[in-house]
Amino acid sequence: MANVSDLPDVTTATHRVLIVDDDNDMLALLSTWLRHAGLVVSTAASGAEALSRLNTVRPHCVLTDLYMEGMDGMTLLTEIHQRNPLLPVLMLSGQASVPEAVKAMHLGISAFLTKPVEREVLIDNIKRALRLSSAPVSGNKPRFGEDIVYRSARMAELLEQAELVADSDVTVFISGQTGTGKEVLAKAIHQASPRRDKPFVGINCGAIPEQLLESELFGHEKGAFTGANMRHEGLFQAADGGTLFLDEIGDMPLGLQVKLLRVLQDFEVRPVGSTRSVPINVRVISATHQDLAACVARGEFREDLYYRLNVVPLHMPRLLERREDIPALIDYFLERQAQKRGTKKKRFAPEAMEYLLAASWPGNVRQLHNVVELCTILSKTDIIPLTLARTALREEPGGMKTLKDAKAVFEKDYLAGVLRAARGQVSKAARMAGRNRTEFYKLLGQHGLNPADFRGDGGQEPIADSEPDDAGAGELPDAESTADDSSPD
Repeated sequence: MANVSDLPDVTTATHRVLIVDDDNDMLALLSTWLRHAGLVVSTAASGAEALSRLNTVRPHCVLTDLYMEGMDGMTLLTEIHQRNPLLPVLMLSGQASVPEAVKAMHLGISAFLTKPVEREVLIDNIKRALRLSSAPVSGNKPRFGEDIVYRSARMAELLEQAELVADSDVTVFISGQTGTGKEVLAKAIHQASPRRDKPFVGINCGAIPEQLLESELFGHEKGAFTGANMRHEGLFQAADGGTLFLDEIGDMPLGLQVKLLRVLQDFEVRPVGSTRSVPINVRVISATHQDLAACVARGEFREDLYYRLNVVPLHMPRLLERREDIPALIDYFLERQAQKRGTKKKRFAPEAMEYLLAASWPGNVRQLHNVVELCTILSKTDIIPLTLARTALREEPGGMKTLKDAKAVFEKDYLAGVLRAARGQVSKAARMAGRNRTEFYKLLGQHGLNPADFRGDGGQEPIADSEPDDAGAGELPDAESTADDSSPD
């Protein structure tokens, strides 16, 4: 975490602080300290009064007591962040336990201070909260989201919001369509946080059966169920000190949602088959492509868990909403493919680039990456033509093929085109494809192609059409030679 001295200066005289405490003596003391430090101070004697004054005072920072009559500090913190997730809130308490402090940090508190607090400590923490909320951190900390490629104002605004919350332990919820890069954003938040040197652990909650998912998240003891031959440490414990990314949280079964809520409330996990709970210190970032509010309305997702996860909501825009990023993304993917394969960097022909810019991209950034990868592999020249871009992009969103399947489709179309050009003469077609006759027949068999279907002479191949079986070095990418290629992300 950055020190106060590492942060850029701000003019504190322009910053407003709202102090909330039901002890009038404490209000007077804290007000005096902060005014002498050059801050503009307003006060509230209760949580309800503080909420009513937010719109009029418009504070840059809130300092609140934990234990108060009526609304306590935790509830006030939750209410404030529902209205403004980025407003820094500091909390004071003379009785709080460690679990309460941890809970406050995960709810988005900027600092948790114990009474009696020293004047210098309080002012330093308030100044630090103000500086973090008003300017990006400089110094040795890497630029936020340096691996995220963008040019659009929409993405710049999103990353600015994400950077503001990265330095805290506040729980973050990322929404957005499949393929928009929700996990990439979650990793960027982790890398910009004080937890960056600890693990980032991700899991897809919709890809694992309920019983197995419970064991994966919380762990299990030996003999807890059939097949549990040894003790297993869950992902919450594996991510201790770091960040746990719960992808597709909307697909989590209702029964498991109750247990997850309990973990987020108590910051303890109880492994399956155990009678003891294990304390954890994990920041939770969740994501889903679903409309989680609608899931709550349908009774498919717990409302209390929804509000526990949705402390700071961030939304990843569709690629359609950030078209100006497409050229930069394409260039980035082309560069990666060149490095991966140790070849010269290819580029799209101008008309191919225009075609890609106008596409609908239902699969978002992931689909764009797959298209660029496929075009790079199949293009035999440094310039990728429009025809190949159209071939790679012609699938509808529900029918997007894997890279291996797409190669097979291209190969079959290529073989049919060669046979058509050779009028069904296998030896001639094999020479055009750079394959010997035996290999070419094998490829035709793999794709169910009959040379007779491409002849206009009753289906008979000329007797003179013969060729030694070892002719020609193969250049055509057949199904066997590409079977081991990696599938798209």
